[in-house]
Amino acid sequence: MTPPRLVAVGVFGAPHGVRGEIRAKAYTDDPRSLAAYGELTDAAGVKRFRIAALRPVKDDMVIVRVDGVADRDAAAALTGIELFAHRENLPPPDEDEFYHADLIGLRAETREAEEIGRVVGVSNYGAGDILEIAPKGGGETLLFPFTKAVAPEIDLAGGRIVIAPPREVEGEG
Repeated sequence: MTPPRLVAVGVFGAPHGVRGEIRAKAYTDDPRSLAAYGELTDAAGVKRFRIAALRPVKDDMVIVRVDGVADRDAAAALTGIELFAHRENLPPPDEDEFYHADLIGLRAETREAEEIGRVVGVSNYGAGDILEIAPKGGGETLLFPFTKAVAPEIDLAGGRIVIAPPREVEGEG
């Protein structure tokens, strides 16, 4: 049985009040959608959370009441736990948008179908998304900008992504 794919959707913050409410930072476009994804879990998929109530505070912050959390101490025990939704509970992405979880594990290959390796991560250090690819023969992870020019074809059903490595930058040598 394949383990469920999990997508990070937020993180618990500090308790709010004494009745078990807790702040949460949402990673989603609409912070209120945290309550729409069904049961949430921790990164390991072991701890489970069902949001009973949610109200927006500002920007990406919400106050949530979690089933089974009735006091400040119980809420405080959740502080810092990252929240994950099951991928199948999320809406489909827009055209030319992808969930990182959908990209992880794709076979990376050239336009000529020569395997480069596997996508093992997608990071963003402030200048755009970066594909991390573990090379087929081992060695250091390859990093490529996740742009239409470098990744012109993504075939989720076929389990592959075409990589057209960028040319060297002028002036380097």
